[in-house]
Amino acid sequence: MKTKITLKELAKLLNVSVSTVSKALHDSPEISPKTVERVKELAKLHNYRPNPVAVNLKSSKSGTIGVIIPNISNTFFAKVLSGIEAEAQRLGLQVITYISNERLDREKQIVDRLTSGFVDGVLIAISEETQRKKEYDHFYNLVEYDIPVVLYDRININLPVDKIGIDDERAFDEATQLFISKGLEKIGLATSIHHLGVGKMRITGYKNALPNDKKTFIANSSRPEILREKIEKMLLKDKIEAVLCTDFESTMQVYRTAHELKIKIPEDLKVVGFMNKNVAAFLAPSISYIEQFPEKIGQGAMDLLARRLQNYPKEAMTSEKIISTRLEHLESTVF
Repeated sequence: MKTKITLKELAKLLNVSVSTVSKALHDSPEISPKTVERVKELAKLHNYRPNPVAVNLKSSKSGTIGVIIPNISNTFFAKVLSGIEAEAQRLGLQVITYISNERLDREKQIVDRLTSGFVDGVLIAISEETQRKKEYDHFYNLVEYDIPVVLYDRININLPVDKIGIDDERAFDEATQLFISKGLEKIGLATSIHHLGVGKMRITGYKNALPNDKKTFIANSSRPEILREKIEKMLLKDKIEAVLCTDFESTMQVYRTAHELKIKIPEDLKVVGFMNKNVAAFLAPSISYIEQFPEKIGQGAMDLLARRLQNYPKEAMTSEKIISTRLEHLESTVF
């Protein structure tokens, strides 16, 4: 007797990714005809059927969207949520918000609940722990249930869904090149998110912008006390002239450490950070920052999902939208 099989099991038998199987079953133009044929033959052999919940989802709409926020205390995500809410209201949709607290187990619980059929689509920023452990199988449950998904901000994940975020690599490439154009020789980078995709991309942008004869100076740790020690080394021993900070925590660590060591900003040290503009402007001296336009990311994520729900055929290729950033110069980059 034929046995039922899941997408994950099909992928393992075929030695391909779950996303490839899903796209092949939906006749995606991204997958070769030969692979599509192989996948469909094996699916038929094992009596593969989408979960019954998926059938219900196709025939009814709730007008409700699920949103997974990794960290609500982060003002960036709070502003993204504000953008999502504003666009959802304009479109006549309701939003249910869940907070993963950067935890994989909590994220799995949320996704499991969202597959019960009461939301039309889901907006997700993947948690830190999920990225660190590289465990993404639970997201394929949403794909298998035919629930449209849009990833926002943390988008360099190989999932067959629509995505929206910034070009993290380019943002730090341009900031590094600015310092180089001003004649600075020792440019450093501080980060507490080096283990996240966005952190890795920002580090890559920094490294790529440096000429081959320039040394890299990187202070990286998710533990505040260790990050502080590494920043102090960059400032005292390496005597860097400028530092790029990939996130709010590292920006404030640099700011505080420089103050304690009586290193003057911007006279002795130029600083650019990824942080909230309201905080950046009220520091003394104020800190130049990369404006990510979080409300625009939220609005764009909601718009991508709405278009997928209303107009896009299921087999259409997934899209990736990039929001342009802007370096806002305040006192910390005065030359």
